[in-house]
Amino acid sequence: MRGFLLRAAALLLIVLFAGLGTWQVQRLQWKLALIERVESRVHSAPGAPPPPARWGQLSAASDEYRRVRLAGHYFYEFTTPVQAVSDLGSGYWLMTPLCTSDGYIVLVNRGFVPVEQGGPAHYPARAADAAHQCARFSGAPGADIVGLVRITEPKGGFLRENDPARNRWHSRDVQAIAKARGLYNVAPYFVDAAKDQDPAGAPDHPVGGLTVISFHNSHLVYAFTWYALALMVAGAWWWAARGGASREH
Repeated sequence: MRGFLLRAAALLLIVLFAGLGTWQVQRLQWKLALIERVESRVHSAPGAPPPPARWGQLSAASDEYRRVRLAGHYFYEFTTPVQAVSDLGSGYWLMTPLCTSDGYIVLVNRGFVPVEQGGPAHYPARAADAAHQCARFSGAPGADIVGLVRITEPKGGFLRENDPARNRWHSRDVQAIAKARGLYNVAPYFVDAAKDQDPAGAPDHPVGGLTVISFHNSHLVYAFTWYALALMVAGAWWWAARGGASREH
């Protein structure tokens, strides 16, 4: 009876490990398709950003890293600094509202500034009133930029929550930033501006084009691991079965 239970358990483990290996192979195919899709987006000609009619259907699968072109006016006085670590070191992303020519607002990550150039002291919290919405431009120079659509980052960064009251931001949470700045009709995504996209006359000069596009892909290693475990259990089961047959003779 004990031998039967051990053989049954071994068979269950073989099926389980083989199933997990097959699942990882499927995940690998999904990840490779995702990488190919994103690569085609970031190297395509820039198109129009998702309009308000599509905001309810926005998703990472269909829209993230899509290359777009925006035209409008920046509201520099409502720039929000978001803590960041980039290839240039520690500092801040500068999130600036852009009133588009279509009459809605898109938060644009204009780029990176070092610690000594950014932070709440350099970009104090301000809230817009009705006069600062898209119905009336602030007089800032017009902007025509190219960038990548990014999905909002709600709540905060790793183990650190955003604190709008103190103007301390650890993630690019579009809805929270818009609320803190009193902005309306704001797109539920932001755009990472490419390098050298600031118009002449901009009050600062962040470094754009630092978007990191990287996908963790260890599915093949995991698949080999699960299949190897299945083979090891199968080998042990076969060896035990032969040993049992020899003892019977």
